[in-house]
Amino acid sequence: MLIITAPGQGAQTPGFLAPWLEVPGVAERLGLAGELAGLDLIRYGTTADADEIRDTAVAQPLLVAAALAAAGALAGGRGEPGAAPGDIRADAAAGHSVGELAAGVMAGVLTAEDAMRLVAVRGRAMAAAAAAEPTGMTAVLGGDEETVLAAIARHGLTPANVNGAGQIVAAGAITDLEAFAADPPAGARLRPLQVAGAFHTRYMAPAVAALREAAAEVTVSDPHLTLLCNADGAALTTGKEWLERIVAQVAAPVRWDLCQRTMADLGVTAIIELPPAGTLTGLARRALPGVAQVALKTPDQLEAALKLIEEHVAESDGHGYGHLPEWRLIVAPTSGTFRSPAGRGDATATGAMVALTADLGTVVARGGERPLAAPWPAEIIEWLVEDGDPVSEGQPLVRIQPRDGREGA
Repeated sequence: MLIITAPGQGAQTPGFLAPWLEVPGVAERLGLAGELAGLDLIRYGTTADADEIRDTAVAQPLLVAAALAAAGALAGGRGEPGAAPGDIRADAAAGHSVGELAAGVMAGVLTAEDAMRLVAVRGRAMAAAAAAEPTGMTAVLGGDEETVLAAIARHGLTPANVNGAGQIVAAGAITDLEAFAADPPAGARLRPLQVAGAFHTRYMAPAVAALREAAAEVTVSDPHLTLLCNADGAALTTGKEWLERIVAQVAAPVRWDLCQRTMADLGVTAIIELPPAGTLTGLARRALPGVAQVALKTPDQLEAALKLIEEHVAESDGHGYGHLPEWRLIVAPTSGTFRSPAGRGDATATGAMVALTADLGTVVARGGERPLAAPWPAEIIEWLVEDGDPVSEGQPLVRIQPRDGREGA
């Protein structure tokens, strides 16, 4: 089983697109994408310096356009420059952060043109939100995960990216990040990231509103590949839910660790990462040992990627649903203390059936209480926390299974 992945912001490097312009059809595809985004993406991907492509309003359209151009080249196999990214042969698709838009195109949920329109709005809106107040992000490498998450919460920060393989990114106000740096978790190394703001946190709420307005103009279809979601690693089966989650994800943590867990549950045997590749395949080496991979950095690796497709694509039913995991995770809406509903007893015990919007407890935070509800009628498979446990925003709290395996997807 083969999955195609698309990286997120921070993966870009100066000149990474230059060799791709020699591939038939790529320059034309990038030119059209640039027109839709209102940017000279060919220049940004070939001759622009690191500071220019670090700009969120530039980086996000550049990354999506690059992934889609390479996906089109890969879909064309050996000499079909007109192939569309949605024609790519794979069993599943996933993207990290803004890479989710490229994954949605490959899964047939939306067109490449709509993806470029949306990412242009997303990039500008997130850049504007980041400029509103001084915020940032710090990578936390190593250390015990629970200890790291507790330290992040103690300093009022959000684990904006939980990537697995000992990588967590803390985000929030610069003053809180400075306090965190002065009091780091035991056994962990901190590396401040050169980004403009605290992405995937509450500071991005204005960008959510802007993207939601733009998304209202987009028509979506249900995916023809298994499509994984950053929020909780769930495999989605409707375009409607995918689009809703893409909008909300701007201000919610990226749980790539859970995406990788789902890849393991699905039985993924091979991964191709689209350019600028290397980040996600690097994480997979530790999280998914034994899985074959190609980090598609340059066109020279197209043959290796095509060979991987021939050897690993399963195409069990034409829709990517053959191994679809039916469970879902409910995650903490904010950092705080988890409280079970009063007198929970058997009503929400493991194995119990819960009704739509059933009370599953609350997360008590400095700003008040945030209730937890069941988004679908479901069976509770497993509680991952207990009453009184400290939790971080985006942390899985309970695993549930919709009554219908496709319901809520």
